[in-house]
Order: sequence, then C-alpha cells, then structure tokens
Amino acid sequence: MKMKFLSVMATGALVCTLAPAALAQNVAIVNGKPVPTSRVDALSQQIARSGRPVTPEMQAQIKEEVIAREVFIQEAQKLGYENTDDFKTQLELARQTLLIRELFGNFQKSNVISDAEIKAEYDRLTASNGGKEYRARHILVEKEDEAKAIIAQLNKGAKFDVIAKKSSKDPGSGARGGDLDWASAGNYVAEFAQALTKLSKGKMTTTPVKTQFGYHIIRLDDVRETQLPTLEEVKPQIMQQLQQQKIAKYQQELRAKAKIE
Repeated sequence: MKMKFLSVMATGALVCTLAPAALAQNVAIVNGKPVPTSRVDALSQQIARSGRPVTPEMQAQIKEEVIAREVFIQEAQKLGYENTDDFKTQLELARQTLLIRELFGNFQKSNVISDAEIKAEYDRLTASNGGKEYRARHILVEKEDEAKAIIAQLNKGAKFDVIAKKSSKDPGSGARGGDLDWASAGNYVAEFAQALTKLSKGKMTTTPVKTQFGYHIIRLDDVRETQLPTLEEVKPQIMQQLQQQKIAKYQQELRAKAKIE
C-alpha cells in the first residue's frame, strides 16, 4: 500500500511538472483541442511584415483572434464545409497563390538590387529627361479668325490672362489666365511644342498655332533647365521598378523554358 501511495504521488508530481510546459506550447484548449502558441507567433509575424508594430495590446488581440478562429474552424468542420467541392477548389487556389508568392519572394531575396544598378538607372533616366522646361501661357479658341482677333487685341495692350479667363476653351489653364505651369516641350503636341520652343522669353506667337484641339495663342514666360529629383529622392521608386523588371524577366524565362502543349 505504501509503495502504491508513493506511485500515485509521483504520477501527480509528473502531471504538475508537465502542465506548465503544455500550457506554454498552447495558447488555449478549445473543446478539448489544443491551440498551439505557434499560431499566435505566425499571425504576429504576418502583421509585423505588413509594417504594423505588434504592441502588447495587439498581442492580446491576436491571442483572442487565434482562439476565435479555432472556434469557427471547429464549427465549419462539424458542418462539413471542409469536404465541399467549392472549399477544396478555394483551398487549391490559395495553395497556388502562396507557392507563387514564395517563389518570387525568394527570387527577390536572392536577386537584391545593388546601389550600382540603381545609380545606372538614375543616370539613364536623367539623361533622357534632361533639357529645358518652359513656363508658358496659351489661349485656345475654335476658329482661326477668333485667334487672329485676340492677337490683335493683345498687340494693342490687352491683358493676356484676362482674355484667357474670358475666352480660352481650355478650362484648366483658362481659369488660371492661360498658365500651363512648368513643363518640357515633349509634354505638348508637336505643333504646339515647335511654336513654343521658337519663342524668346516674354514673347508670344504672332499667328495662330493650329493643333487637333483648335487654335492657340502661346506666350513664353520663362525657360529653365529641367529640375530633376536627386538620386536619394527617387531611390525607392527606382529600386521597386528594377525589382519588377527582374521579376518580369524571370517570369518570361520560366515560361520560355516550360514545355506547354
């Protein structure tokens, strides 16, 4: 009897020893089923990857979310939703999405964009976008005779911005007295750009300029060298662009070598 009593005591002690360890492994036990702490860790990591800080308050919310999910999962399983064709289809689509995400995520990790690549792309962009910018105004009308009459008024001292507000068919610039703000010549249609770049600062076109939009009277207010952002200002955008280009090339390579019948 004494030995049996000792055996029972030892078993009780073993249970007491194991209980804290079991609790550490599980965040809760729902309807007799353990919910592992690893689910809390996984959800916390997912939130952290999205850029949101996991505070102690949020940690408590995550724990409750994990427990609630287990309650809902058990109910869905009890009702047999896990065995429906629609569920199996959605599960397969989710599996495919996760696998593809892993593929390109790991490709991106092993193909890091270097500072040299970013600098080379920045130099290419600045070279192709350099040049001059023009601060211009214009008045847009439908008929050539109307444009000629406005030019005559301006030559007699009429205010360009006043006529633009009153007569221009371009609602955007018209409300601003014809002001088109700073832009490169390439932003405009060919006929407009050609007339603009021939003007001297402070001068306007002496004859109407015809484009697909109508007839323009153009005045050049100022010229400057193109104001380009610094490398540091656009580095994140360039990096993202280069990453997308590398992934697109990788996708094309995979498609090209795949045997598709």
